[in-house]
Amino acid sequence: MRTLFLLPLLPVPFLLGCPSSQPDNTGSYEAGPLPDGAIKHPCTLPGAVQFTANGPVVVPGGDPNLPALDYLHLPVGFCAHPYGVVGNARQMRFAPGGELFVSSPTTPTTGGNGTAGASAIVVLPDDDEDGLADKEEVFLDNLPSTQGMLFNAGNFYYQDATRIMQLPYKPGDRRPSGAATPVVDITVYSNALHWPKTLDVSDDGHIYVGNGGGQEDPCVEPHPFLGGIIEIDGTPGGKQVAQGFRNPINIRCARGHNQCFAVELALDYSESMGGREKLVPIRQGDDWGFPCCATRNLPYSGVTNQKGAAPSCGGVTAESNAFIIGDTPFGIEFEPGRWKGTLEGDAFVVIHGVFGSWQGARVVAIPMDPATGLPRPSSDVDGSEHGMIDFATGWDDGSQTHGRPAALAFSPDGRLFVANDNTGVIFWIAAM
Repeated sequence: MRTLFLLPLLPVPFLLGCPSSQPDNTGSYEAGPLPDGAIKHPCTLPGAVQFTANGPVVVPGGDPNLPALDYLHLPVGFCAHPYGVVGNARQMRFAPGGELFVSSPTTPTTGGNGTAGASAIVVLPDDDEDGLADKEEVFLDNLPSTQGMLFNAGNFYYQDATRIMQLPYKPGDRRPSGAATPVVDITVYSNALHWPKTLDVSDDGHIYVGNGGGQEDPCVEPHPFLGGIIEIDGTPGGKQVAQGFRNPINIRCARGHNQCFAVELALDYSESMGGREKLVPIRQGDDWGFPCCATRNLPYSGVTNQKGAAPSCGGVTAESNAFIIGDTPFGIEFEPGRWKGTLEGDAFVVIHGVFGSWQGARVVAIPMDPATGLPRPSSDVDGSEHGMIDFATGWDDGSQTHGRPAALAFSPDGRLFVANDNTGVIFWIAAM
């Protein structure tokens, strides 16, 4: 387990929100033009909760009607601030112009809460740069089954049920500026619950999409392609890349090493059988074992293949990053280099927690290997939580009054936005 570097107590003028004579914090830009949507001193904004060595300090002047963040726990040297509310916020992306896009589905899926959504992709701009969304604008509606979004090469890609759609996008668009066209229809396998299809693009331009399997999928050898990762390559249905997934609920690519990753929700209730949730790299030909194997050389207990024999798990790819079954990792993002120090460049994973109790709901940080661009080995399967640290906690207090974190996105200026699908609350975290 890592120990976070604890920043010293900040001087009183800074805590009271007077930045005029203070140096730039690690989340700000010291020189040059600010990127669109950037805020230079976010932790000094009214209503920001600053986490100091003497405890939380709230910058005065905030709106008392905004969602409270008093349950939250962050490391010393960070702050949190409310941003907006979107029902059933499941995925977030920042547009080239700096606006936050949020997918808000209504079709039930993993974790529930679908009825609180808007069946839409909405935009939450902050044009006055006060750290709060100015309003909620509908970008695309009539989308009950939507989660995946991507801005790439002058286009906006989004999920509409089994289809990935594309429309032209230019910075500043708050409504589509052109007609949408289908890119790929992923029908190789469909599961009514694990329908989300998140997507991202690698450094070399390959777009990957996740396709869900199902809890009741039978063990067949050799494995057919059910739950897996598909590349959009212009062919009907896309190119099959990796398989052996139950529910690859999130895909994100890290910049600089041409590495992309999937977060996998494995077989429910399989902890006693060696099951584990996984964070895995996306590579051609990998097989992650589901529905036959918990991991390499470990079949699920009592599972047999179509011939009634125990499955062979020697060819299953071994994971390096694992989570307890029921942690329910929902998403991953990569710190873009603004948080100087221990957490710079880390992978941040949002943990949705155990369904029904929300136990374990939190955000964890995993360091990346600068040589390979892969997360360093980590796991909480044995209870030790080695290789990862709890970065943001507080949802799991037994009260179930604060909702559950569901999605992450880093803004252009390095703030980490966290969305809550249960309450709809979106807030951001910044380094002081």
